Amino acid sequence: MLLSSLKQGAYSAFLKPFLLSFDPETAHELAKSLLGISRKIPGSMALIEAMTSYQSDRLKARVAGIEFENPLGIGAGFDKTGELYPFLSRMGFGHIEVGTITAQTQPGNPKPRVFRYPEDQALVNRMGFNNPGADTALKTLASQKKIKVRGINAGKTKIVPDEKAIEDYVYTLKNLSPYADYVVINISSPNTPGLRNFQKQENFVSLIQGITDDLGKNFNLPVFVKFAPDMEIPDLEALLETCLNLKLGGVILTNTTVDKSALKKYPNVEMEGGLSGTPLKNRSTEFVRIAYRILKGRIPIVGVGGIDSGPSALEKILAGADLIQIYTGYIYQGPFLPFLILEFLDRFLKKNGFNSISELVGKEKEGAFVR
Repeated sequence: MLLSSLKQGAYSAFLKPFLLSFDPETAHELAKSLLGISRKIPGSMALIEAMTSYQSDRLKARVAGIEFENPLGIGAGFDKTGELYPFLSRMGFGHIEVGTITAQTQPGNPKPRVFRYPEDQALVNRMGFNNPGADTALKTLASQKKIKVRGINAGKTKIVPDEKAIEDYVYTLKNLSPYADYVVINISSPNTPGLRNFQKQENFVSLIQGITDDLGKNFNLPVFVKFAPDMEIPDLEALLETCLNLKLGGVILTNTTVDKSALKKYPNVEMEGGLSGTPLKNRSTEFVRIAYRILKGRIPIVGVGGIDSGPSALEKILAGADLIQIYTGYIYQGPFLPFLILEFLDRFLKKNGFNSISELVGKEKEGAFVR
């Protein structure tokens, strides 16, 4: 515990101020370059892995038929190209979700398109699925050794009309599936015009049924769907019931929100784009809680939104998340956050007499735990 606090303190005192002095996209590219340089230094990646990884059998979980070393993953959006997978897979995560990848190359929206709100530990982004496209991503993934569980998050190419969306998604999913353990259909980004219309019941059934039919019976990977936090609760409940009927592999809750009212600087904020980070935490946790009540463990739930510490990770799991993912918290808290979260979860399990992280899923109402 002391050592992990010292590591986090050193990052906060030195590297964090340096990275945050740049605009978000420049800082991301700089961090990516630093990782690339470190890979060329003998022994550096082994040292990074030792400093950022936490191992415990109590944290292992079997979800959607997949064995996870731990329940914590990096959410889609951090590694849009697949190029960071070799590094992220050695930085404490149990799974890495690559993407969002579209069938065609996409430059995304004009810059600037990512905005920090440090007072709220939040980001607003309107990236617009900037990515190299499925063909280039295929070459990248094919050149790598798969170390940790890898998910592929697929989105619709912006210029593709809705009536062609099924084949657009299927192109990405079919081509990249040999290098994935699970796939995700992203219909919840606020930065592709009209994408969230696929969350309407009739459109949802048509799209998902069409994709799964086109993938065929021999497609043996779990198919997850990622939802937005801005829909009405009855609509969410209806979609979750539909997920059961469609026999999907799981749901991811949630993507970013278009509601910026929780920000301290509101309304002096970038109104276009999705908000992530601490202001999203309660809403995303409530969606996880509702999903657990509806799904009753029949398909897995991945909880995303506002996780930036051990307690906030535990909250998502107790609400019903089988797996959890971080993104904005990782940007603000840095590379030792996975270690801190997993160490906290393991200590919690040990202190309360649990043998597996899976025993905590959905148990928030079953007695007062020692924290």
